[in-house]
Amino acid sequence: MKNILLIEDDPFLIDIYATKLKEEGYSLNVAEDGEEGLRLLKQKKPDLLLLDIVLPNFNGWEILRRVKKTDALKDLKVIILSNLGEKDEIEKGLSLGATKYLVKAHYTPSEVVKEIKKILK
Repeated sequence: MKNILLIEDDPFLIDIYATKLKEEGYSLNVAEDGEEGLRLLKQKKPDLLLLDIVLPNFNGWEILRRVKKTDALKDLKVIILSNLGEKDEIEKGLSLGATKYLVKAHYTPSEVVKEIKKILK
């Protein structure tokens, strides 16, 4: 069973994605802020990180930088799932090493799960 770490601070979105991902057979861990996310990354060693950018404590940019600088995590698949949809934000995410950048308003939870499946197959 593939393990996904979701770092997201919106309880409504956490519930939606937790339900969808579990229905699809994924194991899920959730962190509601950047600090907890970094701790769970090291503890759980997920197969994929689903990462928001605007977070309490450490933002998603800082988390992505740390992931890519850590030998044990640098090959981790990272999907940024954010409301920040400007072209420069998307380019920044991809240049920092994100596998995919999805703008929340442009993807339904089912479509996000399809993207996760493509990356993890």
